[in-house]
Amino acid sequence: MQKRIGILGGTFDPIHNGHLLAAEQAREQVGLDEVWFMPAYIPPHKEHKGMAEARHRLRMTELATADHPAFRVTDIECRRSGPSYSIDTMRELTRFYPDVQFYFIIGGDMVEMLPSWYMIEELVSLVRFVGLARPRADYDEAALARYVTFVDMPAWDLSSTLIREKVRAGRSLRYLVPAAVTDYIKEQGLYGAVVQSGEAAGTDSRPDE
Repeated sequence: MQKRIGILGGTFDPIHNGHLLAAEQAREQVGLDEVWFMPAYIPPHKEHKGMAEARHRLRMTELATADHPAFRVTDIECRRSGPSYSIDTMRELTRFYPDVQFYFIIGGDMVEMLPSWYMIEELVSLVRFVGLARPRADYDEAALARYVTFVDMPAWDLSSTLIREKVRAGRSLRYLVPAAVTDYIKEQGLYGAVVQSGEAAGTDSRPDE
């Protein structure tokens, strides 16, 4: 039987619980065997200033997904370096894994932009898209149904931008990101966090500070 694998790409700067929730909803509703998280090296649609290095974003993603048996992390785009285009990634993945059916998981905002994606016609021949449905969306589900499977996504207004702002303000990240990610942000001094040292970086550190 052909293995069904979801791909969740993104900057993950940093990864947060909204990303994990999206992956789990897609996995369960579409019946995926696994979900692979794919941090981008330099996403073409993002502003690069202030972005954490790829190695940090990759490590945070590994930490966040470590306790889920069906979650994996792939460094395919980080290893390639340069701008990350979905068509290049899916060509590579389908070449490496010819017996896998891939599903590309995207948010509702990206669904609206899908028709304008680079080389979209070839892309939809390589992968089925999974769209995280959201209320009052502007896209036409019926028109996109030939290459998008929509899944229900609980409303949760959480973003990496919000996480970075909270870090800079010294606010709590509890229930927003996994505790291991909070600890890593502090240990590495990412996003303006105060670097932990000595005993503070050990087992006695509080993940919500």
